[in-house]
This record gives sequence, structure tokens and C-alpha cells, in this order.
Amino acid sequence: MSGGTVWFVGAGPGDPELITVKGRALIERAGAILFAGSLVSEAATRWAPAGCVIADSKDMTLEQMSAWLIAQAGRCQTVVRLQTGDPGLYGALIELVQPLDAAGVPIAVVPGVSSAMASAAAAVESLTLPEVTQTVIFTRMEGRTPMPEGESLEVLAAHHSTLCIFLSITLMGRVTAALTAAGWSPDAPVVVVHKASWPGEEKIIRGTVATIQGLCREAKIVSQSMIIASPTLGARHWETLAKSKLYDASFTHKFRRASTKPSLITDLPKDLPETT
Repeated sequence: MSGGTVWFVGAGPGDPELITVKGRALIERAGAILFAGSLVSEAATRWAPAGCVIADSKDMTLEQMSAWLIAQAGRCQTVVRLQTGDPGLYGALIELVQPLDAAGVPIAVVPGVSSAMASAAAAVESLTLPEVTQTVIFTRMEGRTPMPEGESLEVLAAHHSTLCIFLSITLMGRVTAALTAAGWSPDAPVVVVHKASWPGEEKIIRGTVATIQGLCREAKIVSQSMIIASPTLGARHWETLAKSKLYDASFTHKFRRASTKPSLITDLPKDLPETT
């Protein structure tokens, strides 16, 4: 089959301006756009040119989506499938690519900002910190989609590193039960971000393993939310913090030699003679 290319573009977490420059450029020249209306703001299509065919996939089956993309690729050079966050993370990327491959339709993927990153940004939190945790786990609570062996939340939580828990806000009771079973303290901090970066719709709920479920219930948070459990949460307000070696004056790297000279006036010896 000859014709256009189908581009799977990460639309980002919600704010249309968080799409990549490359993603926006593809929208600007697209002849057809299929966006996930249940998760992607329609505002992300505002850069589409006049005459662009725009469809919402929220009520389509996988087979209908594939057929639509194949048909549009037969009539225009650039077809965009707008997916929430990043196409390779909890998206039906491969399920959609396989029928296109079978039909001989060229495809390409443009990454996007994940809701995990947007949620950490909204809450002004770092997912990693020196000497606290250097590991981030992206996972979800088991629901209708089963988890592979060894990937239950309780097993992963036993590492006590940062957990970004997708697609699980309606299972918060099971999430906190898994954290508790893995040895997390009832006072361990948890942050839930609803619709991270969505203009006028973002909500940030801060609590603990013991309180977060009730707080989310009070706030009526039941969809499109990222759950972050991490030993790094709240570090902005810690009195002591291990600093990165990369920026330490005593650390040598490719662009800077280590220095033993005082870098601040407060580092000067206290027995220097006074001058007049």
C-alpha cells in the first residue's frame, strides 16, 4: 500500500501546550486526526489546518480505529493518532500498530509527557533524591487487566522506592492495603493529582497511607488521577537534605575540576588577621 504515514503522537497529560514541538508541527500539517476524546483535550487539535478531518475515538472499538486510520492514510500524507501522555505507556500502541503493519501503512511514534511527570511537577516533588531513592516504578493496581506474576503492587512496594500508580484511583483501598502489607507506615506520605496540568481542572490531594482514601472520597476524585507514594515526598520542607555530588565543589567531572579552595566567604578561616 502506498499513501501517508500514521503518526502516533503523545498529546501529553492534558495542557495542550505540553505537547512537543514536533507533535504540534505534525498536527499543523495533518490531513486527518484521531484523538482519544475521553482522555485528551480537544484543544490539542486547535492547530489543525482547515479541511483536516478530525474524529474522536472514545466510542470506537479497536477494529474501527484501525480501519479509520488505514482509510485516512490512503487519502492524505499525514495522519495523526493523538494519545494521552506518552504512546508507549499504558496505551494501545502495539494493538493499533499491528493492523497498520499488516495493511502496509507506514507508522512513526512521537513521545509525550507522561502524567507521572506532570503530577510530580504540579506538586513540586522530585521522584528521586540522593541517598533516599534512585528508583521510580511505573505500575498499576490489578483490575480487569491481570498483573504478570511478580508484579503485584505489594511486591513492588516492598522496594520502598517511588511508586507512580496509574489507572487505580477507584481501587484506592486496595492500593493502601498493598502499601501497608509491604511495610509502609500509616504516616507515609501519598500525593494524588487529578487531571495534572489540565487548565482549571487540576486538583492535588496530599495525605498519608492512612488518610488518602478518605481525602480522595471527600474531594470526589474518581477518575484520571495519578497516585504517587514515595519516600521523597515533602522534601521541599526538610531541614536537611543530601546534595547531589554533580554540583559539589569537591567533585571532579568532565566539565569541572574539583576545587579545595573556599567558594563562599563563610568558608574562610576564622583566624585571618584583620585589615585596616
